[in-house]
Amino acid sequence: MTAPDLQLDVVVDRPPALVWEAVADPLRIAAYSPEASGVAEEGGTSGGTLPVGARFRGSNRNGLFRWSTQCAVVESTPGVAFAFDVSYLGLSVARWRFLLEPEGEGTRVVQQWTDRRGITMKALGTVGTGVADRRTHNERTMRATLDALKADLEDR
Repeated sequence: MTAPDLQLDVVVDRPPALVWEAVADPLRIAAYSPEASGVAEEGGTSGGTLPVGARFRGSNRNGLFRWSTQCAVVESTPGVAFAFDVSYLGLSVARWRFLLEPEGEGTRVVQQWTDRRGITMKALGTVGTGVADRRTHNERTMRATLDALKADLEDR
């Protein structure tokens, strides 16, 4: 497996099984993310954890920019990990992965981003999303996502 290009973490004062229910539900993750604006699962279902092989469409925004991606779940192990690959127009964009590690009474949530864009996708992405420095942008949005996840789960 390729090493991620970016990885951030947060400790959530909840058990891994509960945290997994949040990170393995793209609809919930979209609610935490400042860039994601929605999720539509193939087959018309919405909400809930997804198994390996499930597909969904992600809607995203950055200021005035709007775009949609196709996503496929590639890892879904309850209480341990959830990952999905993202593509646009059939071209690979990224892999997003959440790893869950028990930490005391809580869970260390590690969010990883692996950039899978080729030169064409990097050019299209800059024009289509308004983001020239994707790594720096993702670092900011990943921190916001993890902070929102922690706040939501610890408020329950």
